[in-house]
Parts: sequence; C-alpha cells; structure tokens
Amino acid sequence: MIRPVTDADIPALAALNDAEAEHVNALGESGLRALLGAAWLALRAEGALLVALRGDTPSQGPNHAWFQARLPAFAYVDRVVVAPAARGRGLARALYAEVEARARAAGLPLLCCEVNLLPPNPASLAFHAALGFAPMGEATDPRNGKVVRYLCKPLG
Repeated sequence: MIRPVTDADIPALAALNDAEAEHVNALGESGLRALLGAAWLALRAEGALLVALRGDTPSQGPNHAWFQARLPAFAYVDRVVVAPAARGRGLARALYAEVEARARAAGLPLLCCEVNLLPPNPASLAFHAALGFAPMGEATDPRNGKVVRYLCKPLG
C-alpha cells in the first residue's frame, strides 16, 4: 500500500499537492521534482503523499530552516497530503508510522513538522496532537503570509 515515489508518480502527485495548496504550498511538477531531489524520504499511497527531509539536508525553505536553527538532528515532514476521496482510511497515520520507523532506524531523535494556524487547519492540529506532537513555536511564512505552528515528537 505504501511505496516510494517514482518519476511516473510525479504528475499525479503534483496535481494532488497543488489541489491542497491552502494547507501545503503549491509546487507544480518542477517544484515537486526539486523537493523530491532533496528529500530524505518520499512515500505515496493511493491518493496520498508524504515528503520528509532530514535536519542535515540543505535548507528547503523557511519552515525547514526554523528547525535547523534550533535542533541538531531531526526528521522533518515537509508535507503530507491526502486526497479528499481517500480521507478516513488511515493513510496519513500509516505514512507517519512509516516515516517514524525510518527516522528511529536512522537514529534521529525527533520527528518535526508545521501546521497552518492561518489559514486554520484544525483537523491537522488534532491529528498531530493525537500522534504525540507538541508545539515548539509559531511563525509567519514570509513567502505567503501563512501563520504556522511548529511541532515535534520525541522518538526516543
């Protein structure tokens, strides 16, 4: 069900990502290709995408950089997107379980991400809280004015 992203997946996954631009930044195909080139982990399930970076990856934007300035080592979920028709099937939870297991196996002590506060994304905040993520801070993304909350989960 969960597998690595392949080149053939990129057009459909870019469309999925961009359809959810309110919650994740739009990338288009070229932007998604660039992000995947820097990614530590890129996973997909039918109707879902997760892209993760490491703390030692060159900075991939202000949110990744925010964690880099504060933490010596971590895995960072840059984006998780689930198509509306695929929601409620546990895909996001399964993708997070996979990235968490791989981060632990790599010896990374934290799993981090950000969630929009403006525009609000209460479902994502509740999802991350249920998985054990705790707030670390907040900021405004200078690229688009979105206000985000930074979250981390210890993996020890």
